[in-house]
Amino acid sequence: MAESNNMSNYDEASLRAEVTAWLAANWDPQLSLIDWRTRLTESGWAMPQWPAQWYGKGVSAQLAAVVAEEFAAVNALGVASGGPGRLAAVTILEHGSDAQKAQYLQRILTGEDAWCQLFSEPGSGSDLAGSTTRADFDGSQWLINGQKVWTTSAHHATYGLLVARTDWDVPKHQGLSYFVLDMQQPGVEVHQLRQMNGHASFNEVFFTDARIAADQVLSNVGNGWQVALTTLAHERRLADVLRATAARSKLEGPIYEEERAETAIVMEPYQWYPQRAGRVDLVGARAKSTGAINDPAIRQEIAKLLIMSQTAEWTARRARAAQEHGRPQGPEGSLGKLASSNVARAASHVHTLISGADAMLTGSDSPLDGIIAEILVSVPAISIAGGTDEIQRNIIAERVLGMAKEPRADTGPFRDVPKNTV
Repeated sequence: MAESNNMSNYDEASLRAEVTAWLAANWDPQLSLIDWRTRLTESGWAMPQWPAQWYGKGVSAQLAAVVAEEFAAVNALGVASGGPGRLAAVTILEHGSDAQKAQYLQRILTGEDAWCQLFSEPGSGSDLAGSTTRADFDGSQWLINGQKVWTTSAHHATYGLLVARTDWDVPKHQGLSYFVLDMQQPGVEVHQLRQMNGHASFNEVFFTDARIAADQVLSNVGNGWQVALTTLAHERRLADVLRATAARSKLEGPIYEEERAETAIVMEPYQWYPQRAGRVDLVGARAKSTGAINDPAIRQEIAKLLIMSQTAEWTARRARAAQEHGRPQGPEGSLGKLASSNVARAASHVHTLISGADAMLTGSDSPLDGIIAEILVSVPAISIAGGTDEIQRNIIAERVLGMAKEPRADTGPFRDVPKNTV
């Protein structure tokens, strides 16, 4: 466990000197990845912005960035990026009991356990609070029955973050609880889903009397909605962590090879995400190589796209700056999510203008070995994943513009609310 010393009162110079000295004495690229990360978590430098009791130093986000700079200076590796595991870590840190933190946090940071997020359901769409997966307490443990879908990494996860309904006689947001589920037990069945772009990034998961111990509820029974909001807030920041890990230089040595192998597993479901975002970075070169840049109508659409993309990036930077200064996330999350959908659709349109009918071709003789075609069939996903465009517009309208909320037909006891059936 982390040292008890809390460095929250240190200035930048003192902190930099402390972490530099520790790295000089402890960083060893000949260690195995697990051995190094165990040493790292026990030192408190694993997550310096976390409390000293839980593998951190209690410093601010700005000073945590200083620690990251010193690690990068000597090419020292950090904790596991973990994909959904990082979401599990921040959620458990905020809402878990001390026993749950002791059980799960270190193994998430070292990469020994893989996680998935069991939220979406076939009949609920973006309405997480409409979950109908059941959690019934039999006097000693919870029995789980139902189905989840669009679950990344479920096929190799050790544990899952599960939102399930524990009370059907209260309004829907009040009847949910948040659990840690053992994914390797009988009663949990996982099937990978093949997408139209050829990838299989997601899974559907079926529960038949799967079991959860009574002490594996995060927070309190019935408080699942509030816990889920924590996970969702951090989910929007996860892409930056994954991109940073994937972009690491290919350094030589066993520990770097281990990390690259780990990163390949974590990043595999996300290989098509750049295409989902529209690949604005390809537009300029494609327009020049095909001669489309000489068409004034296409050139105008390219200009519109680049303006939209740059303004969306500025919005994202504002959100990151607010986070670094410890301010709560504002409307930038929904604004950025909606902007990313608009940019992706505009990029898909521009790629089609540039390539013409060839945009539909795949294979070695197609534009960019099929990348353009993959963009066209992947872009629709960005308007659905992580909250649909319609949901984001509602959030912006109600919370930013102060407009009246939509009339609701799902108030009162959840058992009386009309539900989709599948």
